[in-house]
Amino acid sequence: MCLAIPGQVKNIFEADGIRMGRVNFGGIVKDVCLAYLPDITVGDYTIVHVGFAISRVDEEAAHRTLESFRELGLLDEEFGVESYEAATQQEDEAGNEVPR
Repeated sequence: MCLAIPGQVKNIFEADGIRMGRVNFGGIVKDVCLAYLPDITVGDYTIVHVGFAISRVDEEAAHRTLESFRELGLLDEEFGVESYEAATQQEDEAGNEVPR
């Protein structure tokens, strides 16, 4: 399955001439292409599909969607991690992001 998942843009950079960002999906951080959203900024939430940010979303909607995906076990499946909850707990306990 390939989901469109909300995440928060943590930083923005350029790689090989392409606008990219590090996006936090509730504890799992991935590099994402931001080329389709030239006006997105650090702190914004975006919907990501197959590595591309495709639209902006408000924070509340992003958190609701992540929680629903988490409850359904879809995040474990999508990101290929054994325990999505463990990744989130590590982030909370340490007080910072845990790249996966």
